Amino acid sequence: MCRSIKTLRPPFTDEVTQEDIQAAALQYVRKISGFRAPAAHNAEAFDHAVAAITEASAELLASLQVRGARGESRAG
Repeated sequence: MCRSIKTLRPPFTDEVTQEDIQAAALQYVRKISGFRAPAAHNAEAFDHAVAAITEASAELLASLQVRGARGESRAG
């Protein structure tokens, strides 16, 4: 779907920052909304979606258990 979103869990990525997670969320929202930057009347909904997806993604990454990984998953 979004080829520019990289996998953010070990072993694909060792260090994941909050900025990495937010960038992936932004790319996802841009893709599904069809807007690179929303018009003013859509900005609040767009920003809310990015924040919600960032939070859900961080929660997902923090709770994943990856077999064979060198320690716990890190999510910013």
